[in-house]
Amino acid sequence: MVRLWFDKGTLLLKGAVGTPYGKWDPRSGCYRVKACHYGDVLDFFKVSGICVEDAALSLPAVEQLQGSIELRSYQNEALDRWLVAGKRGVLVLPTAAGKTFIALKAVGLLKVQTLIVVPTLDLLDQWKKRVWECLGVEAGVVGGGERVVRMVTISTYDSAYAQAAYLGNNFLLLIFDEVHHLASPGYMQIAEMYLAPYRMGLTATYERGDQRHNLLPLLVGDPVYSVSVEELTAGKHLSDYTYEKLAVELTVQEQQIYEENMAIFKNYIASRHIVLKSAVAFQRFIMSTGRDPQAREALLARNKALKVAVNSTAKLDLLAEKLEFYKDEKVLIFTLYNDLVYTISKRFLVPAVTHRTPRDERREILANFGNGKYRVIVTSQVLDEGVDVPDASVGIVLGGTGSKREFVQRLGRLLRRKDGKIAKLVEIISKETVEVNISRRRRLKTGEPKNAAQ
Repeated sequence: MVRLWFDKGTLLLKGAVGTPYGKWDPRSGCYRVKACHYGDVLDFFKVSGICVEDAALSLPAVEQLQGSIELRSYQNEALDRWLVAGKRGVLVLPTAAGKTFIALKAVGLLKVQTLIVVPTLDLLDQWKKRVWECLGVEAGVVGGGERVVRMVTISTYDSAYAQAAYLGNNFLLLIFDEVHHLASPGYMQIAEMYLAPYRMGLTATYERGDQRHNLLPLLVGDPVYSVSVEELTAGKHLSDYTYEKLAVELTVQEQQIYEENMAIFKNYIASRHIVLKSAVAFQRFIMSTGRDPQAREALLARNKALKVAVNSTAKLDLLAEKLEFYKDEKVLIFTLYNDLVYTISKRFLVPAVTHRTPRDERREILANFGNGKYRVIVTSQVLDEGVDVPDASVGIVLGGTGSKREFVQRLGRLLRRKDGKIAKLVEIISKETVEVNISRRRRLKTGEPKNAAQ
């Protein structure tokens, strides 16, 4: 007979026999195992014919889940593949494809204690609302100053990490929204310190530039289902869309500032024989700026040049034309820098949403955008991920990164289906600047957008 119990994010195993998953801990006088191996340990002792006194779990009370969720055919296929894979794995579906409903259907089927982990407080609120609408129960909340644990609980990644030592044995199912976050060095410990054997990851874009997504199969499970925007628009599950890219000229003064600063950056790169052809290489260069003053000067010069390109005067003039052209539609304006957000907000008298926007104000802005009081919102990157932005049909991009994820998520803000709707994504870049290459990298990673106009 061996005894198994939970201890601050790990499992302790007392008895005369160990497992392949544990190491002897002389301080506690027993074997210590990562909590994520809970199911594996039980399976090992079952196959070995060894009796286990399992004192690891401390589960909140089971509640009666109500309601029924009707899934579309592709959503049912995604759920079926997850179930067949042993209730572990990652589902890769575009923004607006209904990943939330697949996950909540899984909760309704398993009827076990579940922790849903999300990256932001806005998403926490969104999931809490969906849990009530789809399952008929009040969700517990861990994050934003709250700590209430219920059968279905929602937490931010930060709070799930901070509370892992105390909550790690409270759940049997973990759902990671925007699961690519989990692969970061700190957050991956969430997966290791919770013993839940059943795990589901949700994302619109699985890959990370630093390749750390290769850790996700160990933490959550393999990618078990993937579907593209093109497949779902062709199947009429998402709105059709068009893509238009427009290029503008820098002013003489802007061009001079841009070229002077890019020269500083390029000269440094050439002098050090540095090749920046991957996100990992660029990250390595950024890390070098902490110890090399010339590298830091080069990075600051590049950033200044990019800021000039992104914030060009001609972009704002063209934006004015586009806002007039789309005056009868709901428009989201995406930028890279907060100062441009506020410049646009003041010039066009439209609400701004950045990381500085208080939570209640952000809710109010999105609610008024949904009911039609506001027709245009300008934002930096805080609405790129996960937040349900209702009814937007036009997206105007004035600056971004070369990230596939950013492109897919911004497009996804526009694709929620509505009869007769054709979404429009418009990208405005500055000619003869690094923005041209950034836009090209996005297209190479995502494929040529449909109905693209150059």
